Amino acid sequence: SSSSGDEALRDKRARILSRGLPKQKPIEGVKQVVVVASGKGGVGKSTTAVNIALALAANDSTKEVGLLDADIYGPSIPKMMNLKGNPELTPKNLMRPLKNYGIACMSIGFLIEETAPVVWRGLMVMSAVEKLLRQVDWGQLDYLVIDMPPGTGDVQLSVSQNIPIAGAVIVSTPQDIALLDACKGAEMFRKVHVPVLGLVQNMSVFQCPKCKHETHIFGADGVRDLAKTLGLDILGDIPLHVNIRETCDSGQPVVISQPQSDAAKAYLKIAMEIVRRLPVPPA
Repeated sequence: SSSSGDEALRDKRARILSRGLPKQKPIEGVKQVVVVASGKGGVGKSTTAVNIALALAANDSTKEVGLLDADIYGPSIPKMMNLKGNPELTPKNLMRPLKNYGIACMSIGFLIEETAPVVWRGLMVMSAVEKLLRQVDWGQLDYLVIDMPPGTGDVQLSVSQNIPIAGAVIVSTPQDIALLDACKGAEMFRKVHVPVLGLVQNMSVFQCPKCKHETHIFGADGVRDLAKTLGLDILGDIPLHVNIRETCDSGQPVVISQPQSDAAKAYLKIAMEIVRRLPVPPA
């Protein structure tokens, strides 16, 4: 019958697909990987990733945290974490991450000139991502936060299929156009069996520094509505605040430079929510 023929075809496809996928191999020394992603660029994903990494370390000083910049075309972690220079090599020819604020960081930005554009085809990008994943001596990390590039392309698939990921965090503004792409991002992780820990609503509200009037520049609660539709949690709201932008631009992220601010407290809360949702790490 045609239905049994369809079933046989589906089975065959599934077998071919499973054969073609790379086997997931943990990164040596890393207990849990958390990816921070967005469907769209310009929603504050890297700022969120940096402050989440710092907040994870601030919430529990016994934990070692690393930060990997997987955005090959637009690496921003070196500037945000105030780091420059080339990584040293270990005797085993592995790159040593650069460190600031107690966070071990790796980025393609440490390997190329700051102003040099990366004009690479897909295969070269994949090769660079593979090097950043496999040829770095992370030491012993409790959490590795990966700042993913925007979108749902090769890099996201490669990272998701190459290493076990404990969970993904999706960042979006409440704007409709950003929400459409955030939805695609969440669905992509579900397709590759990566648990989505929840959504971060970034730039949720702007408060006038003079009169304290609040304005929802990008719309109100759009991410909350999306979370309901997808059956996901909101991990937290980050306001649209000049301090968040200024501190990251100057290489002194708000969690480190203004730990008592409302913005820093929001990131610290998000980091707690992430840890609460992560599976128990292997001993």
